[in-house]
Amino acid sequence: MSGMRAREPGEVFGPRMTLFADMLSVGLATALVCLPVVTTPAALSTACAVLRGAGEGQPATAGRYFATLRRRLRAGDLGAGAVALAGALLFLADLALAGAGLPAAPLFAVVAAGIGAVALVVGLRACARPESLTDWPAAVREAARDAVRDVGGSALVLLAAATAALCAWMLVPLAFLVPGPLALALTAVHVRLTARETFG
Repeated sequence: MSGMRAREPGEVFGPRMTLFADMLSVGLATALVCLPVVTTPAALSTACAVLRGAGEGQPATAGRYFATLRRRLRAGDLGAGAVALAGALLFLADLALAGAGLPAAPLFAVVAAGIGAVALVVGLRACARPESLTDWPAAVREAARDAVRDVGGSALVLLAAATAALCAWMLVPLAFLVPGPLALALTAVHVRLTARETFG
């Protein structure tokens, strides 16, 4: 996102503040599209694509977000959402079983939390990949590779997800603003990895 223009004479806000405002509007649009739950992966993937385009001089607006979403929303996106929802419900059920006092419950809870964290990182990194716009299996495969070879980026993704969850838990109205910063964080991690691979 280094190609942003400089502040024009007399302009009150610089390009970084403009990107911040655009990110919030894209985040609100993403929050609305996420309401059916199964649309969450497509919504987040579209937000990442729109914010990634901001680094290439394309507008990062809610209008462009909905135009991009209309062009790409398909059965595969809803399938990805159904898989993500089923995984989240299975994870919650596992944690509930661990809390029910089963034998070796603490160890089971740690293992389940570890698997859940890895799945969350891979899923979020898949949303940030350009392949997610057309091919979810390819995006997940590449995201799994990214998670292994870029451990620092994976830690940043986990930190961004934890921060988003904490903000939404502390003040429920903030939940509608959370998708924008989360998508921006995912996009930044992906751009960082791409730049590192390109320039060494």
